[in-house]
Amino acid sequence: MTTSAAAGVRFDREGPVATITLCRPELLNAQTPQMWAALREFSRELPGDVRVVVLRGEGRAFSSGLDLSAAKRTFAEMTSYSEDEAANHIAIFQEAFSWLRRPDLLSIAAVQGHAIGAGFQLALACDLRVVTDDAKFTMAEVSLGLVPDLTGTKRLVDLVGYGRALEICVTGRRIDAPEAHRIGLANLVVPADELDQAVADLTAAVLSANRDAVVEIKALLLGATQRDYPAQEAAEREAQVRRIRDLSGLGE
Repeated sequence: MTTSAAAGVRFDREGPVATITLCRPELLNAQTPQMWAALREFSRELPGDVRVVVLRGEGRAFSSGLDLSAAKRTFAEMTSYSEDEAANHIAIFQEAFSWLRRPDLLSIAAVQGHAIGAGFQLALACDLRVVTDDAKFTMAEVSLGLVPDLTGTKRLVDLVGYGRALEICVTGRRIDAPEAHRIGLANLVVPADELDQAVADLTAAVLSANRDAVVEIKALLLGATQRDYPAQEAAEREAQVRRIRDLSGLGE
């Protein structure tokens, strides 16, 4: 893996684990379109034997959200686009987040300090979130007259429900670590000096499981909210038949 220094992202790999580090600590890892381009490129080059992606921020914050100076330039450019062109531009940005939902990967956000706006949505794009006891989440787009548009709205509703998600987004208030854990945003809350070990332990637990079973389980759960009970039960049956055949040496 390589480092995209100009974009403020570092990529490392150790066996089946790839780690992405946002490395603009002097700006609390504020995000830019260049950073998103690096994340998209990384997703396309990711080796097939990687099973876990860990996403973290260097320094005292996970990510303070959009780099406002870069955002202003981007917004100014988009005013010259047609509506379809502007929407397509945003779709490209969203690809930097949406790939973390791939069924063949399990993604873990290691969150310390602030996760604001785009930072909150980047954490939401991951499957699991391990957070420090000083972590704070804020969906701050409304304070700029904007909406969250980096794939975070559906995951937020799936995790905490419509009413709470609406309240979080329209008030732009801060959610501390205990509340994040209580409402389902955080899988685990740990002291700051235990974050690395907690993420390592969770990664090891994932890697100890059968990869194909993990892939099938993630796909089942991702699709569960879109299916009714009969459809979900059918999906479970189909997945289990594939697993039984594969474990018996009958798979394709």
